[in-house]
Amino acid sequence: MVEIDRLIKKFNDITALDCITFDISTGSVFGFLGPNGAGKTTLIRALTGLIIPDSGTVKINGELINRFNVKRIGYLPEERGLYKKMKVGEQAIYLAVMKGLTRQEAEKRLKQWFEELEISKWWNKTTDTLSKGMQQKIQFIISAIHQPDVLILDEPLSGLDPINREIIGNEIIKLNKKGMTIVLSTHDMNSVEQFCNEVILMNKGRIILSGNVDDIKQAKKSYLYEFCFKQNKEILLEQCRKLNAELISEEKMPIGYCIRVQLQNEQESETILSVVLQQIGLVSFREILPSMNEVFVESIKTESI
Repeated sequence: MVEIDRLIKKFNDITALDCITFDISTGSVFGFLGPNGAGKTTLIRALTGLIIPDSGTVKINGELINRFNVKRIGYLPEERGLYKKMKVGEQAIYLAVMKGLTRQEAEKRLKQWFEELEISKWWNKTTDTLSKGMQQKIQFIISAIHQPDVLILDEPLSGLDPINREIIGNEIIKLNKKGMTIVLSTHDMNSVEQFCNEVILMNKGRIILSGNVDDIKQAKKSYLYEFCFKQNKEILLEQCRKLNAELISEEKMPIGYCIRVQLQNEQESETILSVVLQQIGLVSFREILPSMNEVFVESIKTESI
């Protein structure tokens, strides 16, 4: 769907994008991650045609980005902006028409969205009477109203209360299930875990990590395992000692115990299980993979050393 090839952009002596290359698959939810100043905003502006890179190319559906196909991209910027004294419905229609819809089609689609998100009563209200969360809903609708091939959302859940986070989150999932490619730029690693299939992690204008979310977590795992069982704690601990496993935590539970240990490899977990399975009343066993927040923090720290 989107091809970014060797993108470079400098502002005076600062390199905002340093030979950025990656692809976004059709129908994916793709995450742009990175600390402040990593280059995410510059990348989005290049992708939407708002700035021209010094070198490199941006393609959508195999064509270089231009004033025609850029209309197939929807964009919700982090910095929100609606006309404060304009009525919500009138403003939404105006912006939808600017995206290429007829007034009739714009009004029809908007009324459907407003009903679905239960905000129809705000149609004739002015923007300055809306809460921040309500304004965010309106701008989210406007960004997707023309049914773009690619929808770029920059911190779409920032500042929302839990109920509105769930509402907007559900709409993101619905759009993706209908085939829309979603690009999510965020610092919220919970959103990454919930929505994203693939990600790039940027720092200082460069990509330092990229790939499928599950594959990244597997690659960063530390062989941390959790055993929850009913009895005979010492039998399990003895097997862990024999393997020089590191005891991370031990917790008394209503069912018995939950113990977390760090091993050297997967085979050691199989060795322990084969010995103690019938003796401890095993209730559950799982490998604990790192969260994307842990991957993010560790990758940035490593890059900074």
